[in-house]
Amino acid sequence: MDVVLRTTDLTKHYGSFAALEKLNLELRKGEVLGYLGPNGAGKTTTIRLLLGLIRPTAGSAEIFGFDAQKQKVQVHARTAYVPGEATLWPSLTGMETLHLLARVHGQVDEQYRQKLIQRFQFEPNKKVRAYSKGNKQKINLIAAFSSRAELLIMDEPTSGLDPLMEQAFRESVDEAKANGQTIFLSSHILSEAEALCDRVAILRAGKLAEIGTLEEMRHLSALTVEATFSGAVPSVAHLKNVSNVQVADHQLTCQVTGSVAELLAVLAAAKPHILLSREPSLEELFLSVYGGDERRKA
Repeated sequence: MDVVLRTTDLTKHYGSFAALEKLNLELRKGEVLGYLGPNGAGKTTTIRLLLGLIRPTAGSAEIFGFDAQKQKVQVHARTAYVPGEATLWPSLTGMETLHLLARVHGQVDEQYRQKLIQRFQFEPNKKVRAYSKGNKQKINLIAAFSSRAELLIMDEPTSGLDPLMEQAFRESVDEAKANGQTIFLSSHILSEAEALCDRVAILRAGKLAEIGTLEEMRHLSALTVEATFSGAVPSVAHLKNVSNVQVADHQLTCQVTGSVAELLAVLAAAKPHILLSREPSLEELFLSVYGGDERRKA
């Protein structure tokens, strides 16, 4: 599969502070990569480096085989960017802004743009100064998706959107992927990443902590088992690989890593009338990486 984006030991220091440290990752054609981390983890720094807006302290980034620092024109011609905060021209209308952004990028699918305007329930005839934060963000999203750019780089793209518009965003991402476009999605909304992404990369204090599919990352957290009994709840805290045991009334909840055979044998002997198990969510995987550490401030 073609590699669209590649970073090699990409590093950015501000004095003694390491905003990003030796980042190595690849983004493949047609893939949606979730780039996750709390505020201050280094997500926006990474995007600024990819767009050539700041210079790296060390390392490099290539997009479509072009150096992100030295060949910005070639990179930007095939890339669309959605910032987390919309900075637009207040005296223009929404439609005038969309036309201007299309001219800046150099290409637009006008028919698809009209479809997106309807999907996002956007009123294009108002002045930008009259729009809410969410409506300003809609302008960036409509402009990016309608460009049909080969690579979409998105930094907290649903900031300010209500749940209905978040669903419109997800639908647009699915269409972009079906169209063969590639998406680099920086977000701290874990449900969003879980629903959309082929792979996720978790950034911690400027360093890449984990990367892979959700299935590949299941090792980061234990399987959760819930059982409800008519009678007494059996004791399982002494079992190997079992942790976080909680008992409330006749219900048992615990977590297990590795083999579940011993736990199931004990539970089966007590004859549960409800037995459920589930794999960890992305939120649980994320928290297992961050643990109880205090998160850095932006």
